[in-house]
Amino acid sequence: MKNFKRIFLIVLDSLGAGALPDADQFGDNGAHTLRSLSRSEKLFIPNLLRLGIGNIEGLEFLGKNNSPKGAVCKLAEKSNGKDSTIGHWEMAGIISAKPLPTFPDGFPDEILNEFSRITGRGVLCNKPYSGTKVIDDYGERHMLTGDLIVYTSADSVFQIAAHEEIIPLEELYRYCELARKILIGKYGVGRVIARPFVGHPGSFTRTPHRHDYSIEPPSKTMLDAIKAAGKDVISVGKIKDLFAGKGITESFATSGNAQGMEITSKIAKMNFNGLCFVNLVDFDMLYGHRQDVDGYANALTAFDKWLGEFLPQLLDDDLLIITADHGCDPSDNSTDHTREYIPLIAYGKQVLPVNLGIRTTFADIAATVVEALGTEYSCAGKSMFGELTDLRCFLKERAISAMSRSYCPYSGYKVGAALLTASGKVFTGCNIENAAYSPTICAERTAFAKAVSEGEMDFSMIAIAGGKDGVMTGACPPCGVCRQMMKEFCKPDFEIILAKPDGYELHTLEELLPLGFSL
Repeated sequence: MKNFKRIFLIVLDSLGAGALPDADQFGDNGAHTLRSLSRSEKLFIPNLLRLGIGNIEGLEFLGKNNSPKGAVCKLAEKSNGKDSTIGHWEMAGIISAKPLPTFPDGFPDEILNEFSRITGRGVLCNKPYSGTKVIDDYGERHMLTGDLIVYTSADSVFQIAAHEEIIPLEELYRYCELARKILIGKYGVGRVIARPFVGHPGSFTRTPHRHDYSIEPPSKTMLDAIKAAGKDVISVGKIKDLFAGKGITESFATSGNAQGMEITSKIAKMNFNGLCFVNLVDFDMLYGHRQDVDGYANALTAFDKWLGEFLPQLLDDDLLIITADHGCDPSDNSTDHTREYIPLIAYGKQVLPVNLGIRTTFADIAATVVEALGTEYSCAGKSMFGELTDLRCFLKERAISAMSRSYCPYSGYKVGAALLTASGKVFTGCNIENAAYSPTICAERTAFAKAVSEGEMDFSMIAIAGGKDGVMTGACPPCGVCRQMMKEFCKPDFEIILAKPDGYELHTLEELLPLGFSL
């Protein structure tokens, strides 16, 4: 399999794909960011639909595509959290067992007293607050006293708002750096955020000079591995902030989605070798948190229009991955992030238009990116690279997945099969045993029976995986009954892929059944 030279990993910040099974533990039962957007008349995403976003399990309401141009799946978050820092860390390979600390009642006196001591300024607010409302409620007093507006949210953040004419930007940034140094240990919030604003009482507005100061990742990420391999890691938007600059070789700050997309288009014209990691924050910051469904839908429509112009810029050895970091349902009863699956679309000249189902961790992105770039990095994720670029590998993985559904209480030998039709459909099967001890209904015959019953009679290849108690130790060839059934429906050059722990064997039907009989 050929490696990719350039990967564009674009995060549509907060574009959730439906509540995770544990969403009720986070107060997010029933959350679904994309479903909320689908109800808006402002949503028009023909390019995302062309790539196959509506083929992702649970997103069929967007509109399925029978001939998608991209590969798709959705991923569950394994980390304990639902914020940007933890979400990005997980897609870069780090699983966070503990959530970053939040302060629903404000920060304790020991933190605020120390912060006031080292800045020489008082503190206003110290509550969870909307970023726009907090400057309306405290902005005038801040201008009169010079005290800093400190507030938080449901996320792990320590936010400092200050008027640019009262506190110059460089001074505000220095205060954030000081806060970052004292917010460690049990007070180690994910981000300290500078929130400058301008205007007059009654008409305050936030400026685009926001700056995030993140806690450092607790261990090595895919960014560190790619950089160590001598490749480029280009950050666009708040990526550099979320990783505290670690593993980044070049960065571009942005004022919002429009600038982020513009910069990404310019980077596509550069001759770099590695990863371009992009975060488009407006979806979350301007629309998700503000419960603005139509605004969010408009922003996704704008991204889709840009995407249609960006796709032709991709080179033969480029890989594009579009995903998210969490949800922020703009039509639920909260302004906070929501615990959701994230969608993933992969596109490139070498990428197969396959559906990779539901993945168990965002870290599959890290495993995929490093393998696709030919670099070394170990994490909890499972790479999708082979499935994205090798059809036989894709079928092998579907066969392994089908093994788990085997019913074999007598032999304990699990077998799974994945059958590809000439029309591109995949039918899976598993072995099913019976107390009557008649011949087992083998996985291969189960798959063929399903396909034929659905009107499919033209087949390209089949993958077979098997092992005692579901553990593969070697290839699992089809039995004689199954070979004869293949003879009934398939040509002599029909491919049979035998899964092995370290890859697969490839045979033709003619090799495995040289003297099959037919009428």
